[in-house]
Amino acid sequence: MVDMLGRAGLLNQAHHFIKQLHGKDLVPAIWTAMLGACKMHKNLDLAVEVAEHLLYAEPDNPGHYVLLSNVFASAGRMDRVELVRNMMIQRGLKKQVGYSIIDLNNKSYLFSMGDKSHPETNEVYQYLDELILRCKEAGYLPDSELAMHEVEEEEREYALRYHSEKLAVAFGLMKTSDGVTLRIVKNLRICEDCHSAIKFISNVTSREIIIRDKLRFHHFKDGSCSCLDYW
Repeated sequence: MVDMLGRAGLLNQAHHFIKQLHGKDLVPAIWTAMLGACKMHKNLDLAVEVAEHLLYAEPDNPGHYVLLSNVFASAGRMDRVELVRNMMIQRGLKKQVGYSIIDLNNKSYLFSMGDKSHPETNEVYQYLDELILRCKEAGYLPDSELAMHEVEEEEREYALRYHSEKLAVAFGLMKTSDGVTLRIVKNLRICEDCHSAIKFISNVTSREIIIRDKLRFHHFKDGSCSCLDYW
């Protein structure tokens, strides 16, 4: 309920709903959903209040600090971003590394962001570059706000382009025939930019792509996703 209200922009209603909960019902996932909604709709004041509850409930979960840092970064509060990162350093916390796995011919291939360990790295990167160009011609625009905010503008698109799920998709397309459905698993939630890009990829390549992220399945087909962009 909190997630649905928050994503719809009804932040006050979502916050009021939370206030009606007590005890065991007030689990950290509720505060996480609320903080995510605050990030989506750039409500900095409410995000700070929500983050206090979340960090009190799970002070050693690095994902909460990263989400709060992103909220501040989206609002241009780089001083607060630095403060949150210093808190992570003091607690010895590190951001969880994202990776994606694709199975082809009974063999698993793992990719991480900017991964260059694969023997066909150059071919994968070149294929992905050409794929993104085709997507741009079809209307795709990289969301550079999602990249690290301390990175220079021309480097932000690079940081986004080589996310693990994009690399896994490119590799899968390279290695399979037309009509074959790609199936990929990611350990974290797929980011907004990758979600947008893979919708375009499914359209320009006429392929079905299924990605199981931390929260749910995404079935990309003909430029749309089964989640209807509401995940």
